[in-house]
Amino acid sequence: MTRAALTRDEVLDAATALVKQHGPQALTMRKLAAELGTAVTSIYWHVGNRESLLDALVERTVAELGEIRPRGRTPAARVVSVARALRRRLRDHPHLIAMVHERGLTERMFLPARRALIHEVHAAGLRGARAADVVRAVQVQVVGFVLVERNRERAPVQRPADEDLWTAGTADDDPALARALGRPIDPERLFLTSVRALVDSLLPGDGPAPPGRGTVN
Repeated sequence: MTRAALTRDEVLDAATALVKQHGPQALTMRKLAAELGTAVTSIYWHVGNRESLLDALVERTVAELGEIRPRGRTPAARVVSVARALRRRLRDHPHLIAMVHERGLTERMFLPARRALIHEVHAAGLRGARAADVVRAVQVQVVGFVLVERNRERAPVQRPADEDLWTAGTADDDPALARALGRPIDPERLFLTSVRALVDSLLPGDGPAPPGRGTVN
């Protein structure tokens, strides 16, 4: 049964869901039409051909990454909040992010997050090349961490596992360290530890909280 009153946003929502679940290769106009219960011609009418549809998905992904808003009472806390939000977006949309990259729009995609970081770095008192170093370091930390996360998730089961490798002997006579290294990694905790250490080492100190700012969550 043909569906009536289909909108462009509904087409893009369905296409996004298909890409997120199965990757861009699974997105065909026929499959998308079946998902929406409509005719293929209706899909073409709303979004054009497949390449136009992919371009629209890329534009939407770029726009979503532009919605990151810093939170926190200090410049350092707000920089960390941007890093956390950026990591979540990159993890939530791996196939869409890959599409953005393939179309040469990666730098544009990161521009809003970088502008948010610049504002907070300026608030902390840094300008010029030193400010640029902080912005780039935070971005590289986030992207690198996400790449390592995804690589670990896709890796085969490790034998021996961490819990089998770490003993007091291999941990330089530190049993507590061995036990900690043998436990599964908590990615969120590790990410916060690393990005906070990076930010604390690069920013000169916390400035006053501007009005209307909340706390990092």
